[in-house]
Amino acid sequence: MIILPAIDLLDGKVVRLYQGDYQQQQVFGDDPVVFAKEFQQKGATHLHLVDLNGAKVGTKVHFEVVRRIVAETDLFVELGGGIRTEADIEDVLAAGVNRVILGTIAQKNPTFAKEMLAKYGEKIAVGVDARDGMVAVAGWLETTETRADDFCQQLADWGCQTIIYTDIAKDGTGKGIDVAMYQRLNQLGLDIVASGGVASLTDIRQLAQVETYGAIVGKAIYSGTLTLEDCLTTAKEASR
Repeated sequence: MIILPAIDLLDGKVVRLYQGDYQQQQVFGDDPVVFAKEFQQKGATHLHLVDLNGAKVGTKVHFEVVRRIVAETDLFVELGGGIRTEADIEDVLAAGVNRVILGTIAQKNPTFAKEMLAKYGEKIAVGVDARDGMVAVAGWLETTETRADDFCQQLADWGCQTIIYTDIAKDGTGKGIDVAMYQRLNQLGLDIVASGGVASLTDIRQLAQVETYGAIVGKAIYSGTLTLEDCLTTAKEASR
């Protein structure tokens, strides 16, 4: 199982939100590139980047920061937040980002999502953010009428290869993950990346045991509850 340390970008800073609430943010640093380099030095191979400003306003806000991270590290970088057009996708991929995460647009414009998945294949992941089992969009500010598990099945039918599934109620809380839910999602035959609430090495072991493709770890690393090195070692051992 792959461990993806997370960098959430807001106003140029590295932050973490509590349950996606922009009013409940904790700032951890002013230079995201330094964090990315440090993650690589500690053994990370992948990085999960989110442009929180972009997610809110629907356009790329931290593009230059992302470009610097790609240029100054060897990490496999995936980026989400504010990517709503094919031009956005092309810009981000041309900048060297390895995988683009579609979120709001995939739910609001299925035709576009299907076209992009068909055209770009594995370079596109879809972020499915769930609040009480329903898909949330627009930086988690709006909850839709679509059931999250139904939407994941739809994405599989559309040819999506990677889903990043976030349980908003768990995100940034340190309360652990819903293993049974990931076990169900893994039956879709896709690469499922678990996001939100990974708070212990037990969470990582359980995700690996149900054959989850990857786990995003954010607040637990920033707060010192977990070290990135321990997360990487545990994931490797549990995946054997």
